[in-house]
Amino acid sequence: MVMYTKISRVISTILERQHVTAPLARQMSFWEKDRRGGYPSTSTEKRSEFWHIRNGLSLLGDELRLFKREVIERFENDPVLLYRENEIDVVWRFDGDEKSLSNWIVTADSDNGEGYSNCRLELTKSGRGLFSGHLDTRLPKTGDIKRAGYCNIKTVRARKSFKREANYDWNPYNHLVMRVRGDGRSYLLNISTAGYFDLMWHDVYHYVLYTRGGPYWQYVKIPFSKFFFASKGRVQDKQEPIPLDSIVNFGITAGDKVTGPFHLEIDYIGVIYDPNHKEEFAYEMYRTDKNIAAH
Repeated sequence: MVMYTKISRVISTILERQHVTAPLARQMSFWEKDRRGGYPSTSTEKRSEFWHIRNGLSLLGDELRLFKREVIERFENDPVLLYRENEIDVVWRFDGDEKSLSNWIVTADSDNGEGYSNCRLELTKSGRGLFSGHLDTRLPKTGDIKRAGYCNIKTVRARKSFKREANYDWNPYNHLVMRVRGDGRSYLLNISTAGYFDLMWHDVYHYVLYTRGGPYWQYVKIPFSKFFFASKGRVQDKQEPIPLDSIVNFGITAGDKVTGPFHLEIDYIGVIYDPNHKEEFAYEMYRTDKNIAAH
C-alpha cells in the first residue's frame, strides 16, 4: 500500500509539471472512480435533504418486510430440502406482473452516445418478458468509436434489506436453465461476479445462446463449466471456473453484428443441479515455465 501511494504521488507530480488536463489525469490513473467504467452518471439532478428523508421513510416498510423475510429464511434454510436433484429453482420469472420488469435494467449503445441501436423490455399479451429492439452497426462520426451495435438487459444488483449489497449463492447448482422463444439470432449470456476491488468490477462470465426461431418455446440448459471469463469485453488469457457464491447479476446482450430488428421472449431463468454432470471447467489451460514464450 505504501509503494502504491508513492507511485501515485510520483505520477500526479509528473502530470502537474506537464500541465496535463484533469480528464486525462483521471484516464491515466491506476484505479477507477466508479463502477460505471467511465460512463457519466445517469442522475444529475440535485435533491434536497428533505426529499431524501421523505424518500427514505417511504421505503422503510418494504425494507422491514425484506428484513423479516431474511430472518425467516435463516431459520428455515435446509440444504436437503431446498436443493433437490434435477428440480429447477426459478430465479427470475415474467408472470404478467409489471413488478417483474423492475428487476431489470435496459441499455443500448445510443444511451451512451456510442451508436444508434435501441431496445426495450416489456410484457407480452401472454405475460412473458419480451426483449426486443433494433440493432444498428453504424458508427457515430466522433472518430473514437470503433464498434457499435449492442443492446443489453441485466438484473439489478442483488441486495439485502436496507440497501446492503449481497451475492447470489449458486454453489449447490451446476446448470443455468432458461425457457425462451427467439428469432434465430445468437445472444450473449452474461454472469457478473464483480468483486470488491476496482480491478474486479467488470469480471463477467459469458456463453452464447443460440436460438432456433419459429413459434415454439426452447428449453435451454447450459452447464456453468462452459462459461468463459472476460473483463470489459475482452476474453482473459487466464481462465477459471465461475465463483458461484459471488454472482452479482445476470444479463443478456444482443450484438451479433447484424443490422436489423431482434426479439427474444423469456418465460423464466433458473438454476438446476444435475448429478450426472461431472465437468468442473471446459477449457484446458496450458502452463509454461517462467520466461518461456511460445511462437
